[in-house]
Amino acid sequence: MLSGMSDAATKRLDRLGQGVGSLYLQVKRALLSRIEARAWSAGDQLPSETLIAGQLGVSIGTLRRAVDELVQEQVLVRRQGKGTFVALHSRDRYLFQFFRVEPRKERFGAEIPSENEYPEVECVSFERQRADEAAADALRLRTGDPVFVIENRLSLKRRAVVLDHIVISATLFKGLNEKRFLERSSTIYSFYQTEFGITVLHARERARAVVATRDAVRRLGVAVGTPLIEVQRLAHSFGERPVEWRTSLIHTQQHDYVCDVSAPR
Repeated sequence: MLSGMSDAATKRLDRLGQGVGSLYLQVKRALLSRIEARAWSAGDQLPSETLIAGQLGVSIGTLRRAVDELVQEQVLVRRQGKGTFVALHSRDRYLFQFFRVEPRKERFGAEIPSENEYPEVECVSFERQRADEAAADALRLRTGDPVFVIENRLSLKRRAVVLDHIVISATLFKGLNEKRFLERSSTIYSFYQTEFGITVLHARERARAVVATRDAVRRLGVAVGTPLIEVQRLAHSFGERPVEWRTSLIHTQQHDYVCDVSAPR
């Protein structure tokens, strides 16, 4: 909580107006720093606007502008009549923000549910390996650094649709093992957040058409040469730190990769 900060930390916050950039952006960075340092953990309620604004030495309006952006970015969440909280990764957030595969309407017709279906996730491989050059480059590691390599098969309506190949740093996720991963109670990103204090804020994706690899043939039950969509995702936490590199192979015979496009904020 801000009220429990050291004198040195309080002085740094009091000098926000002397920093670089718009004042509300300095406030935003200060709030992000507190969350990254886990002064406010996922699910925690923030102190009152009056208290935070006073300790930062800014107006309520400036604070609210910074908070508004963090709410839009899903770092914070407002709850009517209760206050502002550090956002938790949940199943709903996963479906809304990170899972982009939906049944094709002309194939499923009236049977399409009004809400997106949560996939059945099956871990088919969990290994500790050494980062190759591509993984090291994506995750800002050194070639040969220890990583965990995980393969998950995702099914919708009992049909295997997605094969995920996930690479994460073994140093960043110290203490992770296959048992802990398999026994997680919620989504992978919720697991990262609650067990390791690593919050995925956003991800950048690249998509291209490919043909089924030997592994995809075996895992997804498709024929050799079947066209698939490959989506490479680099997930970032605070300070644009890459924390997960994921390659997804998507079988699109009856499903589409759906992306919402909106004007930049």
